[in-house]
Amino acid sequence: MRRRVAFLVARILVADDDREQLKLFRMLLESAGHAVETADGPAEMLRLLQNSPHLLMMDLRFPDTRVGLALIRRIREDGMKLPVIILSGWPEELYGRPEECMVERILVKPIGTADLLGAIAALV
Repeated sequence: MRRRVAFLVARILVADDDREQLKLFRMLLESAGHAVETADGPAEMLRLLQNSPHLLMMDLRFPDTRVGLALIRRIREDGMKLPVIILSGWPEELYGRPEECMVERILVKPIGTADLLGAIAALV
């Protein structure tokens, strides 16, 4: 007898200033069954947060590192409860800062598919 596996389709917002990375994340996440929106900058990300995604995955660095940190603070100060995964090649910029406690996961680029999908499954 085959067992049915319950699967939650998550609405995921991915924010990164690298458009090629956004394309890769979209293809990977959609092939895993998730609904994906992408933002290539802070203003677009803030606009798309109004669509109430289940999860936010964001690069720590937009053109300026402080912008990423400010976005994390703003999300939490606005009372948004959604889980946040930081995607960064420079995660040490976050370690030891108050913003580190404001995110659920930090994944270091390059990110393995199993690690990414595992982090998403644990949070949604």
